[in-house]
Amino acid sequence: MVAKKPRIVIIGAGMAGLTAANKLYTSSSSNDMFELCVVEGGPRIGGRINTSEFGGDRIEMGATWIHGIGGSPVHKIAQEIHSLESEQPWECMDGFLDEPKTVAEGGFELSPSLVESISTLFKSLMDYAQGKLIEREESSEEVNFCKLADKICPSNGGGPGKLSVGSFLRKALNVYWDSVKEQEQIEGCGIGPDSGMFKPPLPSFKTEAISRLGFGVVNKLFLQLSSRHDGRDGDYSKFPFLQMAFHRPDSEWRHKKIPWWMRRTASLSPIYKNSGVLLSWFAGKEALELETLSDEEIIEGVSTTLSSFSSQPHKQLNSNSHGVCNGKEKSVDGNRVRFAKVLKSKWGNDPLFLGSYSYVAVGSSGDDLDTLAEPLPNPDSLGSAPLQILFAGEATHRTHYSTTHGAYFSGLREASRLLQHYHCVGV
Repeated sequence: MVAKKPRIVIIGAGMAGLTAANKLYTSSSSNDMFELCVVEGGPRIGGRINTSEFGGDRIEMGATWIHGIGGSPVHKIAQEIHSLESEQPWECMDGFLDEPKTVAEGGFELSPSLVESISTLFKSLMDYAQGKLIEREESSEEVNFCKLADKICPSNGGGPGKLSVGSFLRKALNVYWDSVKEQEQIEGCGIGPDSGMFKPPLPSFKTEAISRLGFGVVNKLFLQLSSRHDGRDGDYSKFPFLQMAFHRPDSEWRHKKIPWWMRRTASLSPIYKNSGVLLSWFAGKEALELETLSDEEIIEGVSTTLSSFSSQPHKQLNSNSHGVCNGKEKSVDGNRVRFAKVLKSKWGNDPLFLGSYSYVAVGSSGDDLDTLAEPLPNPDSLGSAPLQILFAGEATHRTHYSTTHGAYFSGLREASRLLQHYHCVGV
């Protein structure tokens, strides 16, 4: 009598699942050891990798970048299948070679020197928040920065302490502008301990790790320009790589009709030079808000915002004013920008994802990522039953969480675990 082969069922045909399936399927002698099945709950494979088309252009609704070249399996695969080559341009392929134009509502184009100083401050704050100590003796500018950071987190020795990185940055920028406002915390989405996804439920050490880790939402908004927005069919060269600077709530120059969710994005730009498709990014609460809006509401909100940037500029303000826009009086475009259609991602409310990618939240650590990666039951425990559930995905990789290659590595890890479990040759 022939013994029945064990069956391995991979749930989810994303990067981790497909990588694991490929390694299991192509390993020598594996076909004699077990049956293999991949189950996907959605209408496509790829998970949070989702290449689509919009306005005649190829776009990415999910994963967009290859993070790193040296040692990156994703970059190696892309080279092998020639996916980095194309006769047609695609999203971000030229890296925005033109200098960005930073414009504030009211039509002021900010001078690069002002933008650079704020960008430098933000980078220094981010380094401090990540625990990168700054030498305090090198320059007066660094000394002033350290005094600013110490005012927010005294006696910390570098780092935001118990504040989240986002909260620290918000407080630091408010202190910088000498106006501390109410702290705002963005809540992530994802799988909670009582989601009902697992029956019987996961053990407490798993659910507690899930509860501590963060799972944020990032969405992309694509807008197709009407071909007649500037009076010339098919000519989109006038729309810049636009960085938007919004006035503070107490500024007299603040435009009340700009929706709050537009004030939370930083840029709007063609996906490549002279493209008729524009892209803007949204994260956190504004990303979730975007998912609830109709196409008409989005077009109206974006159009209203751009109109405020192309309106007749006010008289240039003194650089010491809280409502400062230190630069030239220049508009984005004299005519109202018109859009033909929009397309947005909806990762936050997609029941198969409930978010975009994981992050180490305040109160969590790399140990929680390792905990998510542990199989059930744990093979190291005495008297345990055979392996039943294994876990893969970017949120289970301690050092490369939130990335596509992290998901890839996790798929290889769990496939190797199974091959070793079934004593396959060549593992």
